[in-house]
Amino acid sequence: MKVNMMVQRLFAVLLVVSLVGSVCAEDAKEVVIASAEELKGIEAKKIIWKKDDAKMVLIPESFARTKDTYTEFGDLVSGKVVKVTDAFYMDTTEVTVGQFKKFLKSSGYKPKEPINWAELYKYSPNDKHPMIYVTWHDATAYAKWVGKRLPTAAEWEFATRGGLVGKVFPWGDDKAVARDYANYDGIGGRDKWTYCAPVGSFKPNGYGLYDMSGNVREWCQDGYDDYSSRVLQGGSWNFIASFLRVAGRSGISPTITNFNLGFRCVSGFPAAQQ
Repeated sequence: MKVNMMVQRLFAVLLVVSLVGSVCAEDAKEVVIASAEELKGIEAKKIIWKKDDAKMVLIPESFARTKDTYTEFGDLVSGKVVKVTDAFYMDTTEVTVGQFKKFLKSSGYKPKEPINWAELYKYSPNDKHPMIYVTWHDATAYAKWVGKRLPTAAEWEFATRGGLVGKVFPWGDDKAVARDYANYDGIGGRDKWTYCAPVGSFKPNGYGLYDMSGNVREWCQDGYDDYSSRVLQGGSWNFIASFLRVAGRSGISPTITNFNLGFRCVSGFPAAQQ
């Protein structure tokens, strides 16, 4: 009798372990995607984009409440909840030097100004570091070649928050832990790099995105103010901590390149793809 009970208990334990292992394996599975059209019906939280081997994560749709208003007679009209962005996938890291070199070799694309590789390697010394010295046009050309696009400023900001609401930084409000999440202004803690760090060297935000608040500033799809400029988001390796704020943004000419300008890509579902 005791032997049978022990056998039953052992079987139950093995069954639980097997089920847990199956769930974990399913959660860890990353679907390989070759185009935005293949996203139809996909519910995976993580995917790998085949052409540039980039890991991407699902960013959920976002909503906001409009402001209350009043009629001409003084009656309150309550604000409504409206959708700001559709769900989309975003690269977990900035596009790397290695990925951009593959693009140049495969596509035949020629930047308007030749890339000074000696200068680039001073700040981003190998294929695992973020690509820099790219114009907005270069970044857009890469995104088009790979079958993705640049994020809108609204998508970038929502994704950077990682599910948090109303916080200053992607990890919260505490500036004291910034070195755990971002490469900026010198070295200290996890930040051991004077210039660019290899992508993914710091802790990710709540959505599994790396370097959203430091390393290099990132091009967005949008125009800025008069639309002669393009939006840049995020801090960089040579900026102070205040520039790591989620809501911080600026705009520069789309023809500018610099040692702290990079980008990452996104892909929307077919109905939302722009």
